Parts: sequence; C-alpha cells; structure tokens
Amino acid sequence: MKYNFYGWEKADAVPANNLYPSIKSPADMYDALSEIWCAETCAPRLRDKWTEENKTKGQCSVTAFLAQDIFGGKVFGIPMEGGNFHCYNVIGDCVFDLTSEQFGEEAKKLVYENNPEQFREVHFAKEEKRLRYELLKKKLTELAGGK
Repeated sequence: MKYNFYGWEKADAVPANNLYPSIKSPADMYDALSEIWCAETCAPRLRDKWTEENKTKGQCSVTAFLAQDIFGGKVFGIPMEGGNFHCYNVIGDCVFDLTSEQFGEEAKKLVYENNPEQFREVHFAKEEKRLRYELLKKKLTELAGGK
C-alpha cells in the first residue's frame, strides 16, 4: 500500500513495547489514527480548517508524542510561522511525519533535519494540548486494544 505521509517508504520502526499489539509499524499507526483523528483532537487554532478530507490538520504534536510512546525515539519540530513547531518522529535512522499531509503541496517544502528536539513537558504545559493527547490516546486504546 502507498501512503502520503513523509517518510512512509522507510518507516520501518518497530514498537519499543507492547502497548498496542495491533500496531506493528508507523503505517499501522497511521491506519488506526485515520479512523480516530477528529476536530476534538485538532489544535483549537486550526479547527475551522479541519475536515474529514484533511484529518491530519492540527494533529502533529499529539500524534508525534503518541508515536513516541509506541516506538520510542525523539520528537523534533520544524519551526513554523508564528513561533509554533510542526512535530515529527525520529527513531534511529527512521524519520517519519504521520501528519505531513495536512500541508498538501506545501509539505514538499518542509525540512526534516537540524530541527530542535521537542519535549512533552513543554507542549503539555498547555492543558488543552495535554487533554487532546489524552483523548487521542484513549481513542487509540479503544480501537487498537491498547493497555
């Protein structure tokens, strides 16, 4: 199967734990998330742009930290206008961005190297973001039989 998220061709990371037995790869996680990403898990500032056709809109940080829970590795952020960061995952030599599709053709301009590491303590200091992460995690647990 062909995916459109950045790094899908080489997204061969394996789970670092058995939190979600049905998720064996980033592609499996993308498939599961595609069923549960919703306006409520989207960043509030982008909710008016979230649609069923663009489910990844505003989902980057909560998705990247959830992927980190499953696969380990680090979360990095591409600096964006307005001081925000677009988050993605790096596990060893594997770099993937499950939410890159939200940018459409502009995704080709994203640079996935030499970006600052992102930390959940900083991101989740915003309660709304922590709550969105918890909601996404709960939905994934229900869908994928997680622990």
